[in-house]
Amino acid sequence: MESNLMRTKNHDGKGRAALVGALVVSALASPVSADETDAKAILAAMSDYMTEQQNFAFDFDSTLDVITIEGRIISLTSSGTVAVDRPGHIRAARRGGFADIEMGFDGETVTLIGRQANIYSQLPIEGTIRTMIETLHTDYDLVFPAANLLMEDPVSTLMEGVTDVENFGVGVIGGQNCDHIVLRNSELDIQIWIAQGEMPRPCRYVLSTRDVALEPRYTVQINNWRNTVDPDELAIAIPEGATKLDSDALRELTKDFPDNFSVGAE
Repeated sequence: MESNLMRTKNHDGKGRAALVGALVVSALASPVSADETDAKAILAAMSDYMTEQQNFAFDFDSTLDVITIEGRIISLTSSGTVAVDRPGHIRAARRGGFADIEMGFDGETVTLIGRQANIYSQLPIEGTIRTMIETLHTDYDLVFPAANLLMEDPVSTLMEGVTDVENFGVGVIGGQNCDHIVLRNSELDIQIWIAQGEMPRPCRYVLSTRDVALEPRYTVQINNWRNTVDPDELAIAIPEGATKLDSDALRELTKDFPDNFSVGAE
């Protein structure tokens, strides 16, 4: 008589074979257009639409996929909200299993809050949302994935260093038909799904690194898009009793990994 273990192994093997087969069939059957001109036109339409929006807000779900040294894929998930009032106001919040982070900018000061640890930091930065994002990157080495989508003319940063642009046809995100655009530069593979129709907003954004060991991947899915912002959505308040950190400790506020993760060398 066949043992339960044997049946389990056979079942798992068939399941794995079926999954691999489905992926291969899907890849072969997908309509792929390598028309670079068409892909750039879709990106330009998205960029124009995003540039025109002076006020907008959305919810998001994000996933950071990392690969352990044992070869296991681990997904770290979080959800959040973003509200934008151009040129110089933004509030973003992200809550996951190990972090509860909030960021606000009023055109003069950036406030970063770690609610679980009850810590915060404030940085004097004057200017637009673009100025704030670029200053955090260049002066404080802080990079927020997908932040370029919040700038005016986002295609200008998306296309930096890009060597390959393709339109991979139509996908569906949250019931919305989207054009699937794939870009590649020297460090990243970038995928962006852009809503078809009169509101060509980004619906999903995926960054896959190639210059970092074990190639982590970051995914943001945008939900509940709205073209109006309530003033309360931009308000940010420092919690009572919170400890203020100096700029050298900003990583503690914006870290991507829980304390029980040890990040290896790149």
